[in-house]
Amino acid sequence: MMKLLRGTAVCFLLLGGLVTGTAGAEDKPTFRIAWSIYAGWMPWDYMETSGIMDKWADRYDINVEIVQVNDYIESINQYTAGQFDGVTATSMDSLSIPAAGGVDSTALIVGDYSNGNDGIVLKGSDKLKAIEGRDVHLVELSVSHYLLARALDSIGLSEKDVNVVGISDADLVSAFKTEDVQAVATWNPLLTDVRDQPNAHEVFDSSQVPGHIKDLLVVNTETLNEHPEFGKALTGAWYEMMSKMRGDDKQARQIRTKLGEASGTDRAGYEMQLAGMKFFYEPQSAVEFISSDQAYEAMDSVRQFSFRKGLLGEAAQSADFVGIEFPDGRVLGRESNINLRFTTKYMQMAADDEL
Repeated sequence: MMKLLRGTAVCFLLLGGLVTGTAGAEDKPTFRIAWSIYAGWMPWDYMETSGIMDKWADRYDINVEIVQVNDYIESINQYTAGQFDGVTATSMDSLSIPAAGGVDSTALIVGDYSNGNDGIVLKGSDKLKAIEGRDVHLVELSVSHYLLARALDSIGLSEKDVNVVGISDADLVSAFKTEDVQAVATWNPLLTDVRDQPNAHEVFDSSQVPGHIKDLLVVNTETLNEHPEFGKALTGAWYEMMSKMRGDDKQARQIRTKLGEASGTDRAGYEMQLAGMKFFYEPQSAVEFISSDQAYEAMDSVRQFSFRKGLLGEAAQSADFVGIEFPDGRVLGRESNINLRFTTKYMQMAADDEL
């Protein structure tokens, strides 16, 4: 079974300055990308091992190293500390860790959003309203916690109407098999495992809040501005990968098989997870989504939750503490402290075949 560590938001103390663009082989600038295992980020592994990334890096006369970090949050912490120039992360964690920690970051690639891959499961009832008064087991301060907040809000309840019980992702499925645990919020493949238990009912999922749980490639803004070739190489490689892995031809099936096996499942298991995501295989679809009011409003909801949970740090007096800039120039929060930026520049270049 594929073990996922995606989505746990914790505050991070910035340890030092950014170290980027160091000289590499043949004096080419070298950049490092950190990724961790999750369905939406498995393509980075294949891009590294297949030579797709090397091909695009050579095109722009740079070196790009794609490095797997086994712990998701640790990968973001290392990026925040300057050990990497980019990292795969959810939009919530991009805000609450590097951006809140003072690292100006740009969402270079919007890969997908959860569209059913995250959900809430109850025993004994198929009605969300039955969650009232129950203990709800979840990974605290994660996207599951955020999903619970949105689910409760949809029926006029709040967290005070339930009892949130923190649990690790590693223990969640086994805990749900016990009589004491009656409600959980989690993500796939754990979600499928708990949903398949006797008397279990999924009562809310991320398709009911589309666009709120986004999976991104985030890069250091200063590095990107100084080295646009870095952004071009990453974006070009990503969308070449997208064109190869989609569809039902032999090559695409073989690639999805490899992605599934690399993540600890098989092609069927991997495709099941892809089915629970709105995957932006075409760059134009990603451009249109992140430029939409839907994406703007979703990010506003995420930042409000992050502030309420203390994820923006002790200095944050309101959700406006960190500025979030969108492609059309709209800003959520403080314009003097923009540390998370959504850009369509490089994805649009891919859509226009200009890379």
